[in-house]
Amino acid sequence: MTAYHFQQGSVPLLISMPHVGTSIPDDIAVQMLPVAHEKADTDWHLHQLYHMAAELGASTLAAEYSRYVIDLNRSSDNANLYPGQDTTGLCPVDTFAKQPLYAVEKLPTEAEVQRRIATYWQPYHQQLQQELQRLLNLHGRVVLWDAHSIASTVPRFFEGKLPDLNFGTADQHSCDPGMQTAIANCLQQSVHAKVYSHIFNGRFKGGFITRNYGKPAHNIHAVQLEMSQCIYMNEAAPYAYRPDLAAQVQPLLQQLLQACLDWNTRQGGIA
Repeated sequence: MTAYHFQQGSVPLLISMPHVGTSIPDDIAVQMLPVAHEKADTDWHLHQLYHMAAELGASTLAAEYSRYVIDLNRSSDNANLYPGQDTTGLCPVDTFAKQPLYAVEKLPTEAEVQRRIATYWQPYHQQLQQELQRLLNLHGRVVLWDAHSIASTVPRFFEGKLPDLNFGTADQHSCDPGMQTAIANCLQQSVHAKVYSHIFNGRFKGGFITRNYGKPAHNIHAVQLEMSQCIYMNEAAPYAYRPDLAAQVQPLLQQLLQACLDWNTRQGGIA
């Protein structure tokens, strides 16, 4: 089974979904405790939520395997993205609720971690790099939109309830400040945005993908959107998609993506 699902687009926009995967290979699944098979920390239903990607002409890259197998939004050296704060690692050993994923004697060994990097992490990142370079060659500038979602309350990581829309640009280092301004202007002007709270570079500043690939000086502009799951799905198992809720936020998502494309065009990319 392929490590990812890729759809090539025609416009200078790549939407990455590194935490949408739900598969767990049998050889890993048998090592895990039952709680792992609930996959509670999945970025559920983003394929459906971002259905406008094809209409926009965007490229999409989505993970096949669960983040419990390996976290594609972490550095392969497992460096902490938020020093001093509690985070989950490259090969997580517990859930967001701090439930163990493995019995102590079955924790992944270093050799197993390296095997998972080679088998699952590297193919995703190689495809991501290749598509960014292809789009850059075609258009001269490219937008990378890293799509995520998370439960609205996760006490382990943040107090209280998360804002609905959490944008991360690595404190404006992963994209030109002008693109962040374009996103902010869209939020201010769109009638669809009125019911949603938002923040830039709050608890979520962007993970490894945003920080590593966002290179404004080289015309690659990356932003992460961490959405609160309560605005498009049920947060309790079985984590059902809510078309009625999703239909309210999808027009805004399309406007935000289009705002990034329009900004990119105004900067003088290749027609």
